[in-house]
Amino acid sequence: MRNNSLNHIAIIMDGNGRWAKKRGKKRTHGHEEGSLRAKEITSYCSHINIKYLTLYAFSTENWKRPKLEISFLFNKLNRWLCDEIDTFMQNNIKFNYIGDISKFPTNMQNTLNNTLDKTKHNTGLTQVLALNYGSKDEIVRAIKKIDIEDLTTENFEQFLDTKDMPSVDILIRTGGEKRLSNFMLWQSAYAEIFFTDTLWPDFTTSSLNEIIENYNKRERKFGAL
Repeated sequence: MRNNSLNHIAIIMDGNGRWAKKRGKKRTHGHEEGSLRAKEITSYCSHINIKYLTLYAFSTENWKRPKLEISFLFNKLNRWLCDEIDTFMQNNIKFNYIGDISKFPTNMQNTLNNTLDKTKHNTGLTQVLALNYGSKDEIVRAIKKIDIEDLTTENFEQFLDTKDMPSVDILIRTGGEKRLSNFMLWQSAYAEIFFTDTLWPDFTTSSLNEIIENYNKRERKFGAL
């Protein structure tokens, strides 16, 4: 019997820099286009009644990038959240984030927390940004919080960043690479994984629809026969 309820889509948004390079543009141009796709995909998921959409926006490894690019990404995210608050409210979208944002600039932390607070009563899609996020780091941070003698997989999950979220049903990576890059390893244990050569700025709602249609044809057994 199929069990293809779809509550949570997670996306590794890869390929912004390569998209820009192919067009003779700076990498920052690719990030600008990528932010437009994030807005488009978020709105679409809201309209088709997806409960959670998690976007890998900045990993714990992204600190290795040039300082100018990191600064651009931070400023872009800050502006994007300020611009998107009306969209969140009009579409009943709740905002959340996972990861350790303590290393981010204070103004960015304030914007993130203000957006979270303003949208906390919305009841539609929850858009989650993974920021300074790495799954290994998340698991280590969870372990440091634990003071339970009878530890199980179920109560361990209550210490993860995603404690109030369902497991990932569909995990998508754009850009042609076929690896998870330290993204939601625990939460994706039984996810259906889709790798696509499409660079993130070219990933459309039609691209997402094709993946959802493929997902609906699969039989999810979760270890059973």
